[in-house]
Amino acid sequence: MRPSIPAGEPGRRHRSLVLAICCASVIVVVMDLTIVNVALPAIHRDLHSSLSSLQWTVDVYSLVLAGFLVLAGSAADRFGRRRVFQIGLGVFGLGSLLCGLAPDTGWLIAARVLQAAGGTMLNPVAMAIVATTFSGPAERARAIGVFGSISGLAMALGPIIGGILVDTLGWHAVFWINVPIIAVAIVCTALFIPESRAARPRRFDPVGQILVILVLGSLVYAIIEVRSQGWTSPVILGLSAVAALGALALLRYEPRRADPLLELRLFRSMPFTSAILTALFALCGFGAFLFVTTQYLQDVRGLPGLAAGLCLVPVGALVVLLSPLAGRMIPKRGPRPPLVIAGAALALGGAASLRLGPATPLPAVLGTFLLFGVFLGAVNPPITNTAISGMPRSMAGVAASLASVGRQAGATLGVAISGTILGSAGGAAFTTAEHGVWWLVLVLGVGIMALGVLGTGAWARRTAQHAAALFDEMDQGAAHTANAPDLPGVSPGPARPLP
Repeated sequence: MRPSIPAGEPGRRHRSLVLAICCASVIVVVMDLTIVNVALPAIHRDLHSSLSSLQWTVDVYSLVLAGFLVLAGSAADRFGRRRVFQIGLGVFGLGSLLCGLAPDTGWLIAARVLQAAGGTMLNPVAMAIVATTFSGPAERARAIGVFGSISGLAMALGPIIGGILVDTLGWHAVFWINVPIIAVAIVCTALFIPESRAARPRRFDPVGQILVILVLGSLVYAIIEVRSQGWTSPVILGLSAVAALGALALLRYEPRRADPLLELRLFRSMPFTSAILTALFALCGFGAFLFVTTQYLQDVRGLPGLAAGLCLVPVGALVVLLSPLAGRMIPKRGPRPPLVIAGAALALGGAASLRLGPATPLPAVLGTFLLFGVFLGAVNPPITNTAISGMPRSMAGVAASLASVGRQAGATLGVAISGTILGSAGGAAFTTAEHGVWWLVLVLGVGIMALGVLGTGAWARRTAQHAAALFDEMDQGAAHTANAPDLPGVSPGPARPLP
């Protein structure tokens, strides 16, 4: 028999349990962004995959996540967050099972699409559940900090756990490990997470959704295929044109809707804008690092999957150590210090990686990886905090969802761009070709430092206050309309977008 959920505010132990269940869902979804990287050489050997197919194995997951995160969040607000969360868990578990059974790359990519479709119903919905469960500002900030830290930890643990599984049980196990975790999460969700909905669910925006998928899909496909097609090929030029026209259509269409899928008014807040760009830059840099490093360790240095995963233990250890420190630093000193530290570490990591070669001593390689651990440990907690800084509670879920979109889009672009830069280089040629990736990582690190300064000053805080006031006014107007008595012969008419 299912225990009854206490009425009113859940107790402290109950809230902690809800947070743990939501964090478990984040672990499997985010870990699958990185755990597959270590398995790529084994998948290549077993399924005889091309480099383009391997890129799509990684990128299609991030691409689907980025394209449907906001839609899943709005569906949860309308139909019930626990219900959508449970559906997402089931779909993700089924996709993971099918990935492990894949007989060829086409099957694997299709199963990754299904897996990612379930993942879209987990991260933003889990964030909304956490924001609803923890109503006190201080407690809510701590819970969001834990949530963000777990996300970074899962990303760092992916390659380590992946290396162990690939060497002991085979590449299929990197997908099958999700199934028992998902099964336990489904049961715990039914038992302990109360149902909740938004007071004013946002309307669906099918046109906006199609445009988002069109822009992201065209852009990523062009980047992945440019190596074989060439920049001047009709296919690449056509895809680039589609992405550009889709972006222009989004900018023109979305402001005209009362409840747009892509809430452009959020970008009037400089902290929010800087958080989205930081998420994009950060995950682009880390995605590029993982894609290149796992191949460097295995294909260039000849390490087995387990040894390659163990080489990334320093990254995971630093994330475990630094993420809580960064989370505690934010309430005291603001998000600027961890963002500047993260950007500097990423830039230095990119610069140091330029010196790596086939014969570089392993201690020097591991020392370089430490910089990426510092970066990932410091960057994740302030992203979510900055995204929702100053926003009213009604917009916190949307803001967090868009921050997740920035992360997924960044991870997708990082892998796609890295694959394009590397081409089919191998051996000593690989270490020369990867220099282009490390220069990109260096530039991204400098960009994060600049955003950390620009998005946390007095002017940035004023823009956040102005944006919050705009949404407060919108919510009050909606509540007034909902509570107003119906007058004979008077129709409320369609909702009008704010200027």
